Amino acid sequence: MKKLALAAVVLVLAVAGGVFWLNQNLDGLVKGAIEKYGSAMTGAKVSVESVRIAPADGRGVIRGLVVGNPPGFRTAHLAQVGEIEIAIDLASLTGAAITVRKIGVRAAHLIYEKGDAMTNVDAVQKNIADYLGPSKPGARDGEGRKLIVEELAITGTRAEASAAFMDGKTVGVKLPDLVLRNIGKAKGGVTPGELGQEIVGALKARLAAAVSFDALMKSVGGALEKAGGAVRGLFR
Repeated sequence: MKKLALAAVVLVLAVAGGVFWLNQNLDGLVKGAIEKYGSAMTGAKVSVESVRIAPADGRGVIRGLVVGNPPGFRTAHLAQVGEIEIAIDLASLTGAAITVRKIGVRAAHLIYEKGDAMTNVDAVQKNIADYLGPSKPGARDGEGRKLIVEELAITGTRAEASAAFMDGKTVGVKLPDLVLRNIGKAKGGVTPGELGQEIVGALKARLAAAVSFDALMKSVGGALEKAGGAVRGLFR
């Protein structure tokens, strides 16, 4: 979910780490880190079109992020994001927690799919939890380097819903903007994995409030092409 959106956790980790790597191929290193660790953490293929980082002011832009679906789902992806802007407080890099001033996620396309056992968002949440491990949260993604995110804004999101009986077809759903503030501040920071869980959890709550899969099943009744105006009222 990389918020997925949901993938923002991986982006923050990669950009924050990248500020330390003042390297000739910084953008390429960060792009590779997002794809490698994002895929490992979510259990889905993560790809990025481009990364541009300005180490002098702690700002970065990631374009063309795609978070695929875990195995067993039929839609094209979980999340596709046009642009993510990140601003890091460089003065915080020597402290115990890196302060991220803002993560701005724009032009995201989310597909919320219910499979036979769970939704794709549930599956990604489970994969992140498994990646972190039950005994040592965060140990596999940089224990000791925590993050405080002052503002995370996911705006202009286009969302769709699907279910197993729809064979990959989708219907549109309205999803309001999501803004989270001061993530991790009360406890001195969170690991990137913990940040990802918070972001995915918040998105899941919004999606669950907007989509009724039971209503979708009753209204569509296995014949999506006949739904027409019946699609109204599927969402609450």
